[in-house]
Amino acid sequence: MRAVLVEEFGGTPHVADVPDPTPAPHGVVVAVEATGVCRSDWHAWQGHDPDVALPHVPGHELAGTITAVGTDVRNWVVGQRVTTPFVTACGTCAECAAGAQQVCRNQTQPGFTGWGSFAEFVALDHADVNLVDLPEGFPAATAAALGCRVATAFRAVTDIGAVRPGEFVAVHGAGGVGLSAIAIAAAAGARVVAVDPSAAARELAVQFGAEHAIADDVITGVHEFTAGGAHVSIDAVGLPVTCENSVRSLRRRGRHVQIGLLPAAAGKPAVPMDLVIAGELQVLGSHGMAAHDYPRLLSLVASGKFPLADLVTRELPLEAGPRALAEVAAATTAGITVLKP
Repeated sequence: MRAVLVEEFGGTPHVADVPDPTPAPHGVVVAVEATGVCRSDWHAWQGHDPDVALPHVPGHELAGTITAVGTDVRNWVVGQRVTTPFVTACGTCAECAAGAQQVCRNQTQPGFTGWGSFAEFVALDHADVNLVDLPEGFPAATAAALGCRVATAFRAVTDIGAVRPGEFVAVHGAGGVGLSAIAIAAAAGARVVAVDPSAAARELAVQFGAEHAIADDVITGVHEFTAGGAHVSIDAVGLPVTCENSVRSLRRRGRHVQIGLLPAAAGKPAVPMDLVIAGELQVLGSHGMAAHDYPRLLSLVASGKFPLADLVTRELPLEAGPRALAEVAAATTAGITVLKP
């Protein structure tokens, strides 16, 4: 099969012919119809993730058709169209037993612990726990966005941040996950302010439901718009400055939700714990969403209140994968880029 291959961290990836995957007894192989290009893929390429071993194929947001099924799989057959969370859970640990597969202690992750979906085929573990059936006619390009950025934003806004109608929500970063968070918060009845240095990203943020969008003087700008600070503030980027700005953007008793990864290479954020104590702030993490939660998200998409298809602003062939990866750090494009192998 053809795949985007990384042979040196930070080096130039290239499209190569590599062996086709085979399913584990509990897993499946999926022919990839579409796969999103995410900032997490960029971190894997740069060597920021200790789980990644070279040579490596990135990619963890995907949709496609099952082409092979392991001997122990009971609920899936060849020919079904599916997507999956980026955390493929074991289904048997204490966290999985409690329904929290997104923090499974034995998790694997396509594109991190193993080869991912920047390829014609990808192997997925523990299919009976992790696969999500796609509704008939659901476009592959939009389905690919669900697995990481949209699902993560959905759970971060609705469950972790527990956003309520009328609350002020600040979203720091208007890339794929940030735009998703903006649209989901707006659909929940919140009043959203978006923060991003890119004019194109700010324009999209307003289209997705933000009432206001700012580029700089972030803390003052958020406090002025919200008349005292956000009830919920979300770091959808994962940089020390965006993390600190998010916490400082809160009103008293506000909730900070960290979605963006904070790799050690970027430095440690200076979380103002004095403000956390004095204002009784909540500092919360959000890590994806389990497969069994997807019906709630699909219902929101079906309602028309969340414009999922509008998130995908570019569709490229697999050969453009190396270039698309390189563009992530520069943030030269707004919205979500999808590769179509």
